[in-house]
Amino acid sequence: MADHFGPQLAPLPSLVAAAEATSRLRVGTFVLDNDFRHPAALAKEAATVDLLSAGRLELGIGAGWNPADYRKTGLPFEAPGVRISRLEEALAILEAYFAGDGPVSFEGRFYAVHDLDPAPRPVQRPRPPLLIGANGPRMLRLAARHADILNFPDRPPVGTSTAGNPGLGIAFDAQLELVRQTAGERYAHLELSSLLIPRVTDQPQAVLEGLAEQMHTTPEVVAAMPGTMVGSVEAIVEKLQRNRDQFDLSYPVLGLAALDAFTPIVARLAGT
Repeated sequence: MADHFGPQLAPLPSLVAAAEATSRLRVGTFVLDNDFRHPAALAKEAATVDLLSAGRLELGIGAGWNPADYRKTGLPFEAPGVRISRLEEALAILEAYFAGDGPVSFEGRFYAVHDLDPAPRPVQRPRPPLLIGANGPRMLRLAARHADILNFPDRPPVGTSTAGNPGLGIAFDAQLELVRQTAGERYAHLELSSLLIPRVTDQPQAVLEGLAEQMHTTPEVVAAMPGTMVGSVEAIVEKLQRNRDQFDLSYPVLGLAALDAFTPIVARLAGT
């Protein structure tokens, strides 16, 4: 479930309903805006969802990106650095709460908690998996240090847009190397994910050119993005397998609108 102030259900209650209606389906947020909830309240609610779902929660969280959400709620849409710093403090509180080693105390620039009882406890140990989406260098480092699942977005690496300053950006292979270096030993336990741009088509070049125009970059940049799945069923299957083998990308994320088009791809990958 996404987290926006638009025509959608609130994410956390919706996950409980989905978990109650199923027995094996994992449920998750993709992703919560950290600025909408105090981390103490979020920790308690996330632990409750994990408990009520019998340990099936994946907690996705980010620094916030949509100015419209902030305008609608009257929240200040502060500079990225401020939002990321606030997220970093929130992650420290969430991690301490989920560890359950005793009452949580934290004093930071943005948040303070004192003797916060970590109750209820989540079912999953050591904690419900944390999913963090990252694109720029600072968020990549943050995710490499804290995430269990790191998701790369469906847009070019920061700085590769022709509308921006290419000197600010890093290509995907460099992004991945930054994650490896920052994560160190925990890289072996970090699951890498990509948000897909799914287009099953017999005219891939035309589709790539259209996407490049929307993203203010080149078709070559779009084609090189790991989440770009444009072409025949066979071509997409090959790229998904190549992503896994070359980049350790084992968790593709697909939007609801593409489920029917991807049915033969899933069948092919499953060997059915």
